Amino acid sequence: MSNELGIGSRITLLRKEKKWSQLELAKNINASREIISRYERNESLPSIDMIIKIADIFGVTVDYMIGHNENSSFDKQTVDRIKNIQKMDVETKNILFNVIDTYIQNFKTKKAFS
Repeated sequence: MSNELGIGSRITLLRKEKKWSQLELAKNINASREIISRYERNESLPSIDMIIKIADIFGVTVDYMIGHNENSSFDKQTVDRIKNIQKMDVETKNILFNVIDTYIQNFKTKKAFS
């Protein structure tokens, strides 16, 4: 998902990934179908409270919704895991990073030979 997308395009993309109609999204965040339509057409910008509701319902970060930084494509689950890793002691982090690095290297090797 490109950071070039505006918030309306991101809402549309996420909604279609879930195979939801505008009405289904509206019901899930306690809004009207008309306002969802206006967001998706970039005729209206959602409030920060609405952005939070939309991000939560789709399991993405607010940063992703607004395209704020290079990590904005990370889903909320990944961000939560990263936050938990940051709280660990150095020794535990090093063990975990060694495991992660091994899996990443295996993935890259398989991809290179496929």
